[in-house]
Amino acid sequence: MRLKPLTLYSSKNLPGLNIDDLTGWLFVIEGPDGSGRSTYIRILTDWLSAKGYATINVGLRRSTLVSAEIEKAKQGHTLDERTFTLFYITDFFDQLENIVIPNLKAGYVILADRYIYTLIARGAVRGLSSKWIEDICEISIVPDIVFYLNVNQTILIERNLLKHTTFDFWESGMDMELSVDIFQSFKKYQSLIKREFKKMDKKYNFVNINANRSLNVVCNELKRYIENCLDNNINKK
Repeated sequence: MRLKPLTLYSSKNLPGLNIDDLTGWLFVIEGPDGSGRSTYIRILTDWLSAKGYATINVGLRRSTLVSAEIEKAKQGHTLDERTFTLFYITDFFDQLENIVIPNLKAGYVILADRYIYTLIARGAVRGLSSKWIEDICEISIVPDIVFYLNVNQTILIERNLLKHTTFDFWESGMDMELSVDIFQSFKKYQSLIKREFKKMDKKYNFVNINANRSLNVVCNELKRYIENCLDNNINKK
């Protein structure tokens, strides 16, 4: 049993949850589209599995409860900011209850492709209160490490165009009417999101990773942090 089990953001517990039962690890990778999140998670999953750790992935819009409905709503561009955020929070908590907590109890390593921090940032730039979102999500499990992949805007633009040849409607903030030009809107929106993550940096103890560097260099840095965390906790058992 870990001497320092995962805790909650508040003193409130999910019904029936004993924090001491959570013997696994939760690592979160945050960062904008084009920062390499999914690539790093795939590599880290293979690496952890090879080291003998049972590993599972979670991320936004992956619950069996509402993920399909969120996708439909995104296509229609009709939901207001509050409803859209609540949709994503529902998706998050469905995975928390049915995937994250059971697998932490089973001692798994969980790699999360984004977490509540993205929901807070997206909501804040659209005029919602950060505290309102934080209060709803206050019983979230605190990750062992939250990585933030920091990428400069020029590289971010190049990577997005290389991967998609165009910009995503939502990741460009086109719903916010920042600009009629999607390129300009993308730049403005990503700057706003980055500003919100900077506000959360110290509060949530992010580990900032310079993701402008090569894939191998960034991946090796992520591995070092994770390996140190795993080794320290194993030694304390």
